[in-house]
Amino acid sequence: MGNVHGSERRRGSHTRWPAWATDALLGAAVTVIVAAVMSAGYGGRNDPDGLAYIWTIGLGALMLARRRYPGLVVTISVLGLFAYYTAGYPAIGVAVPIAAALYSAAEFGRMLWGVVAAIVALLVSVMFRLADGQAVSLVIGYELAGHAFLMAGALALGDSIRSRREVVTLVAERAKRESDEHARAERLAVARDLHDSIGHGVSVISLHADVAGEALAAQDSGQAARALRHVTSAARSTMADLRETVAVLRAPRERSAGELAHLERVIPADSPIAFTADIRDPSGVPTAVQATAFRIVQEAVTNVLKHSTATRARVEVAREGSNLRIDVSDNGGAPDVGVAESHGIAGMRERAASVGGELAIRSTPNSFAVTALLPIGGGE
Repeated sequence: MGNVHGSERRRGSHTRWPAWATDALLGAAVTVIVAAVMSAGYGGRNDPDGLAYIWTIGLGALMLARRRYPGLVVTISVLGLFAYYTAGYPAIGVAVPIAAALYSAAEFGRMLWGVVAAIVALLVSVMFRLADGQAVSLVIGYELAGHAFLMAGALALGDSIRSRREVVTLVAERAKRESDEHARAERLAVARDLHDSIGHGVSVISLHADVAGEALAAQDSGQAARALRHVTSAARSTMADLRETVAVLRAPRERSAGELAHLERVIPADSPIAFTADIRDPSGVPTAVQATAFRIVQEAVTNVLKHSTATRARVEVAREGSNLRIDVSDNGGAPDVGVAESHGIAGMRERAASVGGELAIRSTPNSFAVTALLPIGGGE
């Protein structure tokens, strides 16, 4: 399959039409058409000679520069047309020789150059033909309208191609911005999940490792064994969260951050801090809100374990009207300076805001609480 796809890519790259080839074909068409009209020998003091045919080749060759210098190309084309008629060669019209140059000027953003060139070419043509004694009705009433219509068509076609190209570019840029924004949001979500799940697990491991160390120092083998079992359990849970995050990075999919029904697993057992939990029936709470609530509680509990001097802590999650209310409080008072606005708290605020909710912190000398209100709709 890899070889097939590779060969398809190679074929696609080979069949892509280069810009210079398009310009060369357009130039060849200009040369052939103008030379054919000139060979008809209508009017003029002199028959077409080698110099006249070289002039048609030069007119077509200008198309090779139409992308880089569209204004210059249309200017030289008009001046070349004047030189052609000054030499007395047969009539080739006004619009046909410079139509491709006018189209190119409009296509590559030089519409004003094209309009001015067309007007100048028409005015000079009319003036010289009237000076030669041609009938006003023929010059102005008939031929002028045809030349003007052809020139306007060339300009309009070029401008429409330019507009379409700009639209395609804008759509591509918008798609890229959306893709970049999605990638940024995905990275932010992964960073939050890593901070919340892995950080929580490491805090629990550290806590029970300290308990085990103190128990071993006191020769309390039973307490040490229980603490080490908690270390093992927390390590396994942390590794599971890490594997899930890595799996998301390898093949993006919807993350199952957690549900309220499983919220009690973030409450550590045998902790020096006595945790109590009151988690009401989560039925009817949207999955996204449940996942957000899960991570907020997880981070709040982690902060209690890492930063608080509390002896008691309480977790409450319940519906309150059209909101899900989360309260995580402890009796440890205000944490160390800077903790209240640490990355963990900032992450909780961002999570609450991501579902249209809000998060507040209350701190007194004897208590510290995190409260979040997450809208779920359908008030009681």
